[in-house]
Amino acid sequence: ASSFARMFVQVCLYFYCKCLWRCLKFVVRKLTGQCELQRICYNTKPGAARTMKIEASLKGSKSKRLQTSVSVHPDAIEKTIDDIMELKRINPDVNPQLGVSLQACLLQIVGYRNLIAEVEKLRREPYDSENPQHEEMLLKLWKCLKPNSPLKARISKQWCEIGFQGDDPKTDFRGMGLLGLYNLVYFAEWDTEIALQVLSDSLHPKYSQLSKAEWEKKKFDKAIGYSFAIVGINITDLAYNLLVSGALKTHFYNVAPEAPTLTHFQQTFCYLMHEFHKFWIEEDPLDIMEFNRVREKFHKRILKQLQNPEMALCPHFAASESLINM
Repeated sequence: ASSFARMFVQVCLYFYCKCLWRCLKFVVRKLTGQCELQRICYNTKPGAARTMKIEASLKGSKSKRLQTSVSVHPDAIEKTIDDIMELKRINPDVNPQLGVSLQACLLQIVGYRNLIAEVEKLRREPYDSENPQHEEMLLKLWKCLKPNSPLKARISKQWCEIGFQGDDPKTDFRGMGLLGLYNLVYFAEWDTEIALQVLSDSLHPKYSQLSKAEWEKKKFDKAIGYSFAIVGINITDLAYNLLVSGALKTHFYNVAPEAPTLTHFQQTFCYLMHEFHKFWIEEDPLDIMEFNRVREKFHKRILKQLQNPEMALCPHFAASESLINM
């Protein structure tokens, strides 16, 4: 009976707050002459803060047309903007900048949903050693990370040198499918200097770029290395979960002027690999069995950073100047 009473009170409070909120929005619109979408666009600077408010406003609307506007096809966004302006009785000739701002926000919102679908498709596609393209990518990974050491055979213990568990890397991709391979190849090919340094440090952490004095100060003489490729697949899983949970919206809405793409996701993976490596060295674990503890602590740190609406994980991938003027 008490649980039913609590539930009844919660339901009443929900509807009360919802009605109160709608009444408040109505009053504010009458006082300002602007709907909520206009107030957000005019009073919030471009980036995650604005886009997330627009997204919440559209999803929370009582209009089905507005609710579904966050999931339209990219080609339908211009028509959707026209529908929104008509529904809200906003004259586009008087408010030309509003349409531009809404379009930028919708491109980001719809793009984020599509990126999840693209990443999910790669994650679900298993590595196939009979597929020439898969094999080509795997061999490219070796060539990027071991340019001066030819691979003696496709099935070889040499794969352990770049952090795979056994003679055939295909078994290590089971958890993340092709997504893990795509990310590792991108890291090795486009951020080669950092990737090679991280690989070297993972094999010989005591001899990383830290000075001898720093090692002695932190007592890193017992430093533990890790398997580069396996950790790369694990960090891919971390990046995937950040994406699917919506945590990466803050970052992507701040760095992608329009729709975030797979390249944005892969750049974020590179950043997470580099940051995790530094974090691992700082944590100085006693053995590899502490990996999950260190990973979880790192995950919480990234989540905390992403709670800041101004956050961009990779500042050098910052949004273009065109976004600033929208």
